[in-house]
Amino acid sequence: MAGYDEYAAAVRQLSARIREGERGAVAEAERRRTLHAGVTQLGQRLAAQEQRLAQLAAAAGLPAVADPALGPPAVPELAPGPGALPGSVTGPGPGAAPGSVTGPGGSGVDGDPAVVLAETGRLVDEVDRLGQQAEALAQRPTLLPTWSPTARAVAVYAGCAAVGALIMLVLVVANGIGVVDGVTLGALTCAGLPLISFVAGWLVLGRWGRPALATTDPPRYAPLGFFICALLVPIAYCVTLVVFRLVR
Repeated sequence: MAGYDEYAAAVRQLSARIREGERGAVAEAERRRTLHAGVTQLGQRLAAQEQRLAQLAAAAGLPAVADPALGPPAVPELAPGPGALPGSVTGPGPGAAPGSVTGPGGSGVDGDPAVVLAETGRLVDEVDRLGQQAEALAQRPTLLPTWSPTARAVAVYAGCAAVGALIMLVLVVANGIGVVDGVTLGALTCAGLPLISFVAGWLVLGRWGRPALATTDPPRYAPLGFFICALLVPIAYCVTLVVFRLVR
């Protein structure tokens, strides 16, 4: 009977080990499925990021640069053990360092695959955040990005009118020494310089007042700009004449 008792104990021990192995196999299979699902999700997010970056580059007129880092992450593969499914994540092969993952081509990546996947997910989240910031910045114009469109237009037209007033001042001095006659000075002051200042402001707003991702031309407020330029340049001319008379 002693031999039978030993046999029964061995059977029970073997049965317990088999059940423990089955539970471990189920847990390992679930871990593999979770890893593959996470890798698939990250691959989809990276593909969407690459597509969005290509769209942003095309909208901004920049060449789309293919980055080999932008692509579905490689599924970490370990040296397959006995009974492992094709493409599954298995334990380290003979001679591998504990906790090391062997990727495609035999490249070693230290750490648990789940930890590596979580770190990759964090980096993808960071890329999403930076992409949203870049897209928000691309919605702003280069010139005075924090200003409202109306304030930007007023500043640009006023600046161009100020440049026109400086040119007019040079013409007044040239008229005083006989280089420019009075008819030319009056024509440029009343019509030429205001029109040139207005056109310059209109072009500046069209070139630097347009966001990189704008699909339509921004408002340039042409009536307002013409009024500012037609008003400021003659006023500056009158002020210059008064100052010259007072100085004399």
